[in-house]
Amino acid sequence: MISYIKGPLTAIEEDVIVVEAGGVGMGIHVPLSVLDRLPGIGREVTVYTYFQVREDAMSLYGFLNRQDRDMFRQLIGVNGVGPKAALGILSTMTPDDLRMAIVTGDAKAISRAPGIGPKTAQRLILDLKDKISMEEMLGNLALPCDGGASAALGTASMGEAAKEAVQALVALGYSNMEANKAVKQVEVTETMTAEDVLKASLRYLSF
Repeated sequence: MISYIKGPLTAIEEDVIVVEAGGVGMGIHVPLSVLDRLPGIGREVTVYTYFQVREDAMSLYGFLNRQDRDMFRQLIGVNGVGPKAALGILSTMTPDDLRMAIVTGDAKAISRAPGIGPKTAQRLILDLKDKISMEEMLGNLALPCDGGASAALGTASMGEAAKEAVQALVALGYSNMEANKAVKQVEVTETMTAEDVLKASLRYLSF
């Protein structure tokens, strides 16, 4: 298995980039969202890859970090979602936005991707929702300094307050995506209630 490729970026062609490794130019399919984050031609880049072998073709798919590659793997594990559709989803929305949509059940946002209808979006949410936690989405949550079991309890408490704040914002008429993005801007602490998080989130939505 090819885990990653590291070398100079030699070409960008629509959804394919070429990276030289060991004197060989490797053509790698990437989502469109990757293109504006690439270094200049001739600069070194590390691309984390997924290598697919079929009877009629061998293809490399690449991402700029392992987490995004893992998201791609999860997508193609869903019945009815192939590599092309998965790239389409990750070209339409960032991996973080996709995780938000999955956690909050926002099938409408996912179905905006080419070739993804409402039924496929719902199936994707059902298959992946349990694999992505709200705590994973709220990466800026502060951990209690003592660690151990109390840290885990504190993290769960903060995650629950954030989740309730998201639900409250949606009830106020904001979209799942808007609500999640606003809550993610808040530096949630162990002592904050859902109401505290909600009030802080509303300040970000007022701009």
